[in-house]
Order: sequence, then C-alpha cells, then structure tokens
Amino acid sequence: MSDKRIAVIGAGPGGLAAAMLLASSGYKVDVFEKKPYVGGRTSSVQMGDYTFDMGPTFFSMPHILEEIFAATGRKLEDYVDLVEIEPMYELKFADKSFSPSRDQIKTKKKIQADFPGNEEGYEKFMRDTEKKMATLMPILQNRHNSLFDYMRWRTIRALPKLSLNQSLYDVLSQYFTDEKLKLAFTFQSKYLGMSPWECPGAFSILSYMEHKYGIFHSMGGLNQLTKAMAKVVNELGGTIHVDCGVKKLTIDKHKNVTGIQLENGESLSFDEVVVNADFAHAMTSLVEDDILKKHSKQKLEMKDYSCSTFMLYLGVNKTFDLPHHLIVFSDDYKKNVEEITKTKKLSKDPSIYIHNPSITDPTLAPMGKSALYILAPVPNNYSLIDWEKHKHEFRKLVLEQIETKTDYKNLEAHIEEEKMITPLDWDQDIHVYRGATFNLAHHLRQMMYYRPHNQFQELNNCWLVGGGTHPGSGLPTIFESARITARSIVESHNKKKRNA
Repeated sequence: MSDKRIAVIGAGPGGLAAAMLLASSGYKVDVFEKKPYVGGRTSSVQMGDYTFDMGPTFFSMPHILEEIFAATGRKLEDYVDLVEIEPMYELKFADKSFSPSRDQIKTKKKIQADFPGNEEGYEKFMRDTEKKMATLMPILQNRHNSLFDYMRWRTIRALPKLSLNQSLYDVLSQYFTDEKLKLAFTFQSKYLGMSPWECPGAFSILSYMEHKYGIFHSMGGLNQLTKAMAKVVNELGGTIHVDCGVKKLTIDKHKNVTGIQLENGESLSFDEVVVNADFAHAMTSLVEDDILKKHSKQKLEMKDYSCSTFMLYLGVNKTFDLPHHLIVFSDDYKKNVEEITKTKKLSKDPSIYIHNPSITDPTLAPMGKSALYILAPVPNNYSLIDWEKHKHEFRKLVLEQIETKTDYKNLEAHIEEEKMITPLDWDQDIHVYRGATFNLAHHLRQMMYYRPHNQFQELNNCWLVGGGTHPGSGLPTIFESARITARSIVESHNKKKRNA
C-alpha cells in the first residue's frame, strides 16, 4: 500500500478507469464529481419509468475494458451483461439501406447484392486496415511527451500507414467506388466530431474496429459500464465524492499542483491530481489565468474543436420493430457536414441517429413502450447560433425528417416523456467547452505530441485522462488514456524511489 494520495477530478469513464488502476496499485484515491451521479457523459438520464444513456451508445472493442477490469483482479462480465448487436446498425440512404454484420461473409454478400463490384474492395480494406491497426496500436497505447517520440521505431514503422496526406474519405475511395458505401465506412468520423473529408486517413481504423470487434450493448445501457467501474473503485478502497465539485487546483510558485480546493471552500492536499473534466473547461476554470501559457484561455480559444450534438430523449408509449442503431443520412451528406464544420449553420436536412435500445433491452422502458434517443450533429457554440430561439423549430424539423424518412410514424403523438439537450446545454449545464461534445478536433496538429499530454506539461504532479488528451475521444481511446496515465504515475513513483 502506497502512502501517496491521488485526486481524480471527474467521474467520467477515463477518470474511473484511472481510479480503478491506481487504487489496485495501492494508492489512496479520491474521485471528485461535480454532478450527483457518476459517468459524466457516459451516465444515464432518468425520466419517469424510462432510462436513457446520456451520451455514448456505441460500444466497441470491449476487450480493452475487460483488460482494465482484469488488471484490478476482476471480470467485467461479473459486473455488466454485454449483448452483441447483430447486424451492427442500419445505414439509411434516400434509395437504399445497408446493415453490415461483424460476420465478414455476410457483409461481403450484402455488398455484392447492394453495391456490386465493391465486395473485393471490402476484403482488401479489412486486410490492409488490420495491418494498419497493428502498427498504430503501439502509438495509441503509449504517451507522447517529447518530439523525440517520433524517432522511436514504433512511430517510424507506423508513419507509412498513417495516410498523412490523405483524408478518411480519400482512403476509403481506394477501396470502394460507390459513394454510399464510402459513407458507410467513413461516417465513424462523427465519433470524433469531424468531417470524413477532413478527418486524417489514419482513422480508417474506426470502421475497421467495428467490423472486426462488433458493436455491443450493456443491459441497462452503457451507463452501466461507469456504474460498474465506480463500484470497483469503492471495492478497492477508493472513495467517490459526488455532488462535490472542484473549484480550482492548488498550485505553488514552482507550478507544483499540491491539491485542490472544493466548491464548498475546503482545501485538500494530494500528491498527484488527475484531471478527467472536459479539458478546455478545466483549464479555463480550475487554473487561474496568469499561470498557464501554452494552454491559456486565449490559446484554447484558437484551437479547433469538434462539432456538437442536438439531443432528444423520448419516452414513447409504443414499441418499434426497428434496428437498435439507425443512422439516417442527409440527402446531401457532404453539404450537411460542411454546414456543421465549416459554415456553422443549422442544416435544413440534417443527418439523424436514432437509438432504439428497447428492441434489445426490456429494462429501459415499461412493457409495450420504448426509450428513444435521437441525435443530430450540429455546429459547436463558436457558431453563435441562438439555441434558445431556434431549438423548438429544429426539434420540429428533426421529427419531420424522421417521419418522412423512416418507419417511425406519428412519433410525436406517442411521446410521454421528453428531454432536449442543445449545444448551449452541453456547455452551460454539463460543462463541455463550447458544446464541443467530442472535445478537441483530431487534426494531425492536435494529435499525439500536439495533443495535451497525459502528463500535463505546464504543471507538475498534474495528469490528464479523457478525450482531451492522447489518444483522443471515444470510449476505447478514453480507456487507453487512463491506462497510459495510470501506468505513467506508477512508473514515475517507482523511478523516484530508485533514485532516492
């Protein structure tokens, strides 16, 4: 048992994973969460008898979380019940739908039937991207604290695979000729809040990961993942303080973080502080203006941020024999993406994602009813869109599009419970900087060394986990960030012991 005390700010998936690993390594860990619940964006929304996931609903590569549980002497399967979704999702275009499977033989047959001539491209994509994944994983699983990391063999070996001079769309165009099929393998850039025409080609691994490892649902919702992680933290002797916000970091004149000050005025001392709060929000609220240079408020304003999301959570008194995951593409998808990321205006034909987990999980809604989650990607708050003025008309547009383009008919007449989250709400209520729900954009100039480091470079004894640090956003990479940070803290302490 170490006598070192570690504070984790934020009980999101990254903070909880780091807390699990550090507590299992013998540290005294305290997690401080501003909200009255754990999970951050991977938490639940409860309305009456309906339960919704607030944020993530796609869960791939569960083996990463299984490994984190195993590192603490536990089995993920003892805490959550994972069910694979098959087929993975339905992608709905104006004139056809495509429902790929993790079973590559099935998917090849579907491509052969719906996109003839592209089936060999699919096989080649899976072969090539498997090799890309193998070379990229060491980069994603190790921290980048120095430019010299680019001279390491693992990086040199991976560089030719990174498609540095190509966009994600360009990379997929090497395998597929059909435009809709290209979109079926590039829409995953939305997980990063980016356009496939701008997202780095290296992220072709996103669609590969789904096709290789599948898509899973946790019974009770993905919020059960973070609830299970919090349970393990407690079992390992850690303490989670909910309804206990951190006002600021305590920093001495040498830029050593010595502890935290809570919103209730209490000051607590810690040997290390791990920040899991939204990165830009944390740096602009937890640290006084004159302390940071590289990550000052002015510098953070100049960085590129992901898009935001408009959310509807609907408890409806009807069931739908429709896919667990349904993605409805805008008729002009490229225009829609440009409106979100470049011109930053509300689209008249938005792409829409509909999560219908009640088809899989009867625990989320009363019998004969459904808990529907509807998401439309929209510009972040740099757009200056007046959401208080436009939110109801945009809601109406989204429901009209669903009525026109899907088999969810007369949906509004069946609504019993409803909650709306706009980019303004993400920013003001959930503390997501500028409402950018996928954090800092994943351009090459904001990745690896150029992303805020896991060992925060401007303050001593300060560490980062979550989507705002390396490797990036999305649950699998957030879990990797926790592994990197926890491992680095243990290594730094062991090094100090050896040198003592």
